[in-house]
Amino acid sequence: MGYRTFERNDKYQARKGLEGPFNYPNGQVLYYDPKEGKYYDPTTDFYVEHDDVLDLMATVFTTLSK
Repeated sequence: MGYRTFERNDKYQARKGLEGPFNYPNGQVLYYDPKEGKYYDPTTDFYVEHDDVLDLMATVFTTLSK
């Protein structure tokens, strides 16, 4: 069994009412808003489309499977 680490961005800290931050292999950071049921991108100040989040999660699984 092995493990892989992703680059962390310490610029983003925990935020009240949001879960995360979640760091992705491409450098993007998202927070999950349980009230909205959506992921929030602090760099754009918008919620991310569900399909885009699935694509980001797929990059995590691809990276881990190598």
